[in-house]
Amino acid sequence: MKISASIYSDKKRNLKEVITDLVDHQVDLLHVDCNDDLSVFDDIVSIREWCDLPIDLHIITDTPEKYFGLLRKHPVEYLTFQHEDLSQPLILPEDITGKKGIAITTPTPITIFEDYKGFDFILIMATIPGQSGGVFDKLNFSKIRQFRKNYPDKSIHVDGGVNGEVSFILRNMGVSSSVSGSYLFNAPSIGHALMNLTKRNIESNFHVEDFMTPLEECPIVYENELTLENVLQTIEKGNIGFCLVLKSDHTFYGLISSADIRKSLLRHLDDLNKINVAEMLNTQPVAIKDSDTVFEMLKTIKLCKFPVMYLPVLKKDRKTAGIVNFANLIKGEI
Repeated sequence: MKISASIYSDKKRNLKEVITDLVDHQVDLLHVDCNDDLSVFDDIVSIREWCDLPIDLHIITDTPEKYFGLLRKHPVEYLTFQHEDLSQPLILPEDITGKKGIAITTPTPITIFEDYKGFDFILIMATIPGQSGGVFDKLNFSKIRQFRKNYPDKSIHVDGGVNGEVSFILRNMGVSSSVSGSYLFNAPSIGHALMNLTKRNIESNFHVEDFMTPLEECPIVYENELTLENVLQTIEKGNIGFCLVLKSDHTFYGLISSADIRKSLLRHLDDLNKINVAEMLNTQPVAIKDSDTVFEMLKTIKLCKFPVMYLPVLKKDRKTAGIVNFANLIKGEI
């Protein structure tokens, strides 16, 4: 996951000092907030003279057309407009270059992206835009998950309340870029903050239930419907390499992965009619509780002697809550 440094969040130093520090610490992007202020492009001109880091420009305005000429003259690598300030869906001229995104606040549904399918990404504002130091609203975890499901080929950027613990969760959810402002500049040093934002081991006050894939979105086969055809179709449709097997009251019974099916096929290559779907079932997989923190989840993973790509999430009564899938964590690091 790329870190986009919000350059105006440092109130103590002049802009050139800030940019120099960010360049020295090899930050990925320079996030430039433009609250309907054309003079921001004067700073962009200066930044281009000082360094070649990609610029991540976020414009809040109800008259986007007045920026088109400046964007042609001073193109940026990432360009975002704030949805709530637009009076109608935005149509950008084709000669404006760079990756294009639309930003939304927490109350706005992701369905507005239907008007922006030609854009490259969505920027989810997890705190109130323009307020530095806000707390990440965990409602945005479900929005990120839903956007990933609905638009798998689009990127997700997040702005607001991203500290070390939130950063780990966002990476796990496959977020491509996160904006960091007050957290980055209020740390003992930018290097210290960047280390916290990118390290793999992090304590968290959030619980697994805050960011897991809930049961209603999981690939499921019930015990009384456990046939090879149902398992294969469910795994194929779920597209994550396994399915949960539950009892009728949602009590966890086990899981079957693509690897379990492969092993069963290898055992019975001489006679495939001997395959029994029940023998594929792993009734004792590594699992975590929905009340576990990220730190507790990582402790569980570290105790495993084999790579963990997904974890069933259970409630105290062994009812199934959902899953945590780590495939997006790998994608988010690319």
